[in-house]
Amino acid sequence: MDKTAFEQGQVLLIDKPLRWTSFDVIQKLRNIIRIKKIGHAGTLDPLATGLLIVCTGKFTKKINEYMAQEKEYTGTITIGSTTATYDLESEPENFKPYDNISEELIRETTKQFTGEISQIPPAHSAIKIGGKRVYELARQGKEVKIEPRQVTIKEFEIVKIELPLIYFKVVCTTGTYIRSLAFDFGNALGCGGHLSSLCRTRIGNFKNDEALTIDGFEKQFREANPIS
Repeated sequence: MDKTAFEQGQVLLIDKPLRWTSFDVIQKLRNIIRIKKIGHAGTLDPLATGLLIVCTGKFTKKINEYMAQEKEYTGTITIGSTTATYDLESEPENFKPYDNISEELIRETTKQFTGEISQIPPAHSAIKIGGKRVYELARQGKEVKIEPRQVTIKEFEIVKIELPLIYFKVVCTTGTYIRSLAFDFGNALGCGGHLSSLCRTRIGNFKNDEALTIDGFEKQFREANPIS
């Protein structure tokens, strides 16, 4: 936890809090450690929690390497309605009945989304078109044409069903939008759906169980680097 070690290069595992942006985490850590060279390996949406790999010093060169690794997520999909952002950053709409949706249908439908699939990222996402973030264009009310991309869903497991909530675990390649998966899954069921919670539990061999909270990291850092 020595400041010099962070300046030279460290990898931190942080459990990102709910409603924090990934940039908020970097800003907070930068203020705690007082270093400039720091970045994260893979953005999490504000409403997502879980593992954020943070690199400092010379380890910032490894960010792309970490970003390319396999990801694991757990969370919930709420069926029977959709949202503009595919998650709860916008209000549910387009309500449809889901009484006829059986457990068998839910489990069978996951097969459509396992393996290599074509996926269109949400209009409210951080990817760039013409040098601008598409969420900025969406907020301005501009129509955005986003090309589909190929991603691989290695595992799509239904953990528990308490309709309208469906609890899941997904293992996927980098670039996969779980919000889009939730939206497409709801459409495939015929009643719509949106992502209602999400936690990134693993990146490669790094697990969220090993991560520190922001408060936990700050406490350890202050104890190791007392202000004289």
